[in-house]
Amino acid sequence: MVKNLSELLTYLVRPSPRREERLPEAENCVACNSPLADSELYQRYRICPACRFHYSISAQERRELLADEGSFREVNRFLVSVDPLSFSQGPSYRKRIFEAQRRTGLTDAVVTGRCTIDGRPVVMAILDFGFMGGSMGCVVGEKVALAFELAVKKRLPLITVVASGGARMQEGILALMQMAKTAAAARRLQKAGLPYISVLANPTTGSVYASFANLADVILAEPGALVGFAPLRVVEEVEGRPLPQGAHTAEAHQERGMIDHVVDRTKLKELISLLLDTLEAGYRLTRGKGGARYQIRERARESVWQTVQLARHRQRPTAVDYIGRMVSNFVEIHGDRVYGDDPSIVCGLGDLSGQAVMVVGQVRGPEGQESRPYPEGFRKAQRAMELAAKFGLAVITFIDTPGAYPGLEAEERGMGQAIASSIALMSHLPTPIISVVIGEGGGEGALALGVADRTLMLENAIYSVISPEGAASILYRDATKAGETASALKLTAQDGKELGVVDVVVPEPQGGAHTDADEAARLLKSFLVPELLSVQSVSIPKLIKARYQRYRRMGEYSSYFGAAVTREMAHLQTTIQERMETLIRHRLRRGNP
Repeated sequence: MVKNLSELLTYLVRPSPRREERLPEAENCVACNSPLADSELYQRYRICPACRFHYSISAQERRELLADEGSFREVNRFLVSVDPLSFSQGPSYRKRIFEAQRRTGLTDAVVTGRCTIDGRPVVMAILDFGFMGGSMGCVVGEKVALAFELAVKKRLPLITVVASGGARMQEGILALMQMAKTAAAARRLQKAGLPYISVLANPTTGSVYASFANLADVILAEPGALVGFAPLRVVEEVEGRPLPQGAHTAEAHQERGMIDHVVDRTKLKELISLLLDTLEAGYRLTRGKGGARYQIRERARESVWQTVQLARHRQRPTAVDYIGRMVSNFVEIHGDRVYGDDPSIVCGLGDLSGQAVMVVGQVRGPEGQESRPYPEGFRKAQRAMELAAKFGLAVITFIDTPGAYPGLEAEERGMGQAIASSIALMSHLPTPIISVVIGEGGGEGALALGVADRTLMLENAIYSVISPEGAASILYRDATKAGETASALKLTAQDGKELGVVDVVVPEPQGGAHTDADEAARLLKSFLVPELLSVQSVSIPKLIKARYQRYRRMGEYSSYFGAAVTREMAHLQTTIQERMETLIRHRLRRGNP
């Protein structure tokens, strides 16, 4: 790889193709046959106004749509391929490169540079499918690696936009090695704690998909984009039949947990800007001078079984309800990047009272349907928490599940390992964690999101090792005795506080959170924000040490004995006070004060 001066001079003196020269000759959409010529949407974004089909666009058009006007400054423009293997089969490789350069105005299939997106500086690398199918050879791999290194050097986020058919066969095994080069460069960016967002366009397959394009913190894709490791033709040959409608697309990959968002091209810049704002937030909440913490209001206890019913109430606000009312600019992330995207656990970035946070919430199913997390849900949560740790974002978890899904398919996908690794990860995650039990906290599935520096619990929520019905079935062989068993399980918020598992009991609106979701969210936020202020004021090493000691002490004989003595003393004091009041009233009635 050297600078080929004759080809570079030809490239430099030739003007770049104009936008109007790259319009397809057809006046109607290839997907739905709707007219395109007079469409402003098509002229600007290359999107059919009728069916939203996204046409391929060049690297130049990409940067015009994503970068702020006039901000893009190309780097490493003069790197060109010189046929490192002297490839002799088929048409001349040198001639094909020269023709592609003349047609596209590019030196090779990638354009790299610095720019701003809504005023925020970034490094960007854009692959152009019009240049030999966007294939990755030595030049593309080198320029992409240099872009990663530039981002690390300048402490800037990196955005890649990919449209590629894979490795460039004319450069043989050297092209294959670019996968290792770019993946290693992406790892360096990750270790530096800098944001990396990858956008997959149509198509994204082969070595690019299996290297740097799949290593981003957040992976976005355009609607209908052909996405996958193997080209569509190869997959169909292996399967021996045409693939089903929608298979091997961005949408199918999102459903399987491989992509965070499929986003319309018109919304792409907005979403990238929002992600950068959240991932690079350089500020934290602080308490004003003399600021006081909210005081907890004690409420009279209801019957334990009544609390269980309130915790399970079908109209009770879910994690999604609380997130929507408390967290602004919420951007959900999807999938575990291994198997699927479990809808029973929602994860995303957002803004809580002016501070960027990562939110992970268990979501009950719709009315009449039970929703329990699968292994991929816990793996998605782990991915979200690791992302939070990388960017120094506090983690807020909302617990509301009857337990993890106990079926065979969950076992086969590694339920036990998923729960264990989630608990272990949270025990040493280098960022503040606050867990909130908002409904039913059932067993291992709840604890998998419950290891935290602070645990808050709504006053009508429950937290237990087993459901009352399950305990009654074991103890009495009769699930109908659940009401009697519930009290013995010590599963209420007050029980949890007395046992040292719960730090703060959060009051609910009169009658329960389901009577006024807005007020329930307001109350929770008023207790959550001070706890967030408290934990983030502690250094990370001290925070992790205190978290370990917190759970190390739970269940120790001394702590249980102390709690038992405290409860007995409180009961004794109450009894003495009641008897004294009775004695005084009795004497007053007899006229003997």
